[in-house]
Amino acid sequence: MLGVIANPAAIVLGGLLGCLLRGGIQQRFRDTINYGLALCVMLIGISGALKTNNILCMIVSVIVGSVLGEWLGIEHGIERLGDWAQSRFSKGDTGFAAGFVNASLLFCVGAMAVVGALEAGLQNKPDTLLAKSALDGVFSIILASTYGPGVIFSAVPILIYQGGIALLAGVLSPLLTDALITEMSAVGSLLIVAIGINSMDFLKSRIRVGNMLPAILIPCVFLPMAQLLKGLF
Repeated sequence: MLGVIANPAAIVLGGLLGCLLRGGIQQRFRDTINYGLALCVMLIGISGALKTNNILCMIVSVIVGSVLGEWLGIEHGIERLGDWAQSRFSKGDTGFAAGFVNASLLFCVGAMAVVGALEAGLQNKPDTLLAKSALDGVFSIILASTYGPGVIFSAVPILIYQGGIALLAGVLSPLLTDALITEMSAVGSLLIVAIGINSMDFLKSRIRVGNMLPAILIPCVFLPMAQLLKGLF
């Protein structure tokens, strides 16, 4: 479980460093850095999403997952958690909740989070999560220099999310085929593109990425059903 612990630790350390740099970076530099980070996030997401082998699975997953997420109000719940943490730990910091939400979504969604946690749980192999820790540490520095300490608190949902996957990996391993992991990762990567678009801030309204999170799990239902129907017809 080394990787599971290292990832949130890297986020905390990077976030602390970013907060120290925050006051020394002029707003125009922070804005440009934020746009540059958004472009990098979009590139990471696009490169991962293109690895899908089943476009129909991705389309159905995003549509069904978005409907479920809107019904459950996932993003609203994440925002309320961020607001609560802000009221308790950082009153008056308007960027706290935004930093918490953006960082939590960015660090939780994506191929490395899912695959790395599965490797940690099934093989006790930390390599992927250690690599992710290095990337997230750098991203947390940049995010915290823009949004502030909210980024540090995103380490908590990361620990719960990846730790939960690692603990459940043994139970779920019979169901987790290579094809399924590929499609789950591709859907997650597409959501990362949406996070990058939100960071660019050029749309009239934000994409509610949090409400799309159930899309990552829809391939677990879609692919077995597709195989069943293929066998019947």
